[in-house]
Amino acid sequence: MSGLRHLVQALRACAAQALPAEVISAARLHFLDALGVGLAATSAQAGAAYRGVGLALAVGGPSSVFGQAQGAAPADAALINGGLMHSLEFDDTHTGSIIHGSSVVAAAALAVAQAQCSSGREMLGAYVRGWEALARFGLADPGGFHAQGFQPSSVAGTLATAWVAAELMHLSEDQTVAAMGIALSQSSGVMEFVTNGSSVKSLHPGWAAHAGVLAAQLAQAGMTGPETALEGRWGLFAQFARDPQAASRFEESLADLGQRWHLPDAAIKFHPCCHYLHPFIEAAGLLAQRGISADQIKALVCEVPAGAAPIICEPWSRALNPATGHAARWSLPITVAMRLIEGRVDVASFERSASAEVRALAQKISWVPLAIDQFPTRFEAVITCELVSGETVTQRIDDVDGNHTRPPSHERVLAKFKANAALSLRPEGVEMLYTSVEGLDRDGDVTAIGQALGQLAHPIKA
Repeated sequence: MSGLRHLVQALRACAAQALPAEVISAARLHFLDALGVGLAATSAQAGAAYRGVGLALAVGGPSSVFGQAQGAAPADAALINGGLMHSLEFDDTHTGSIIHGSSVVAAAALAVAQAQCSSGREMLGAYVRGWEALARFGLADPGGFHAQGFQPSSVAGTLATAWVAAELMHLSEDQTVAAMGIALSQSSGVMEFVTNGSSVKSLHPGWAAHAGVLAAQLAQAGMTGPETALEGRWGLFAQFARDPQAASRFEESLADLGQRWHLPDAAIKFHPCCHYLHPFIEAAGLLAQRGISADQIKALVCEVPAGAAPIICEPWSRALNPATGHAARWSLPITVAMRLIEGRVDVASFERSASAEVRALAQKISWVPLAIDQFPTRFEAVITCELVSGETVTQRIDDVDGNHTRPPSHERVLAKFKANAALSLRPEGVEMLYTSVEGLDRDGDVTAIGQALGQLAHPIKA
């Protein structure tokens, strides 16, 4: 039996079982968070391209498009919404697999569920199972996709979203296998964006969601795909991670599918920038709480995990001088300086280029490799601050805030959602959306979500 058919059979068996209460609770919260960050992006510079393209695509289809009064075809809605969910770097992350799950899977699940008039329970179940498949793809070779220059959320996300679409469209086993094989041929998402912090990175989850939906539609129409899409000579792991053995590790991970759940372990983000930066931002905040101000700092050294350094440190000249406010979302010295100078790192922080004061402090920051780290299971940080007085102060963070080792409260995630959603929706829309998502595991279709998303405070116009 091929690895892909094994996966499809395991997911179908999983779909026949009821989801545990704790998984349902986590799924609702992560789904809500994804909707919130996508809505926030509709009014941000990083979402501008999606606003423009969305106007052309939203021509009255069945699937909601964030910020638009009209809907679009499912694949097109998944593209725009997935891109918006990721454009602020504010969406959830499963640290062990380095997967941005919800911006990929939620975008596809919502679009197809609306087109199929699925129940909330059906949509939530497909979302969870797509998340589980995607996390396992990343866990089969943590960091391996990145090392070859590919974002795993994107290249593996096509297969995960093909599953989501196939489940909601009630495709047969053979059609689902075909859909996931077709999806592989659409896999893409290279890491070259790090050279200038270009906004194309946000396209990766949106394109994966679009590709998966389209793959399921093509399979339903009779197209076939390679059944060896996982273990084949040019399969997912051999081609994008250069690790043919990862396919076997992935298959082994299916033994506990439906018993071991990864979605509840995914981290919620509380700063709209690269997740690797978050522990350093927190450490800088703790230094500020200890009374250390920018004018007291002579030098500041950050100890960075080896796996994170290529993204947030290299080359250091780029990190010190990001080309745009958006590019600063991947800059270690700028974000640390921003937290110390401005006292916050939020959506507004990246709507403009860094201030002269922030850039001046950034020049005093350097980095060295963290001697021992647990990356990517944990995102750690150490900052050592040399003061003009001659005193040295060190602050360490053992794991990123919001990860499963430091889980956020329901109230804190809800507050984030409401603040983000309010940037796009009227107050009644925000409340309606929250209520709709909270009831997803109960009877009823997903109509109420679409109605809530239509309560626009400032509809996007041509």
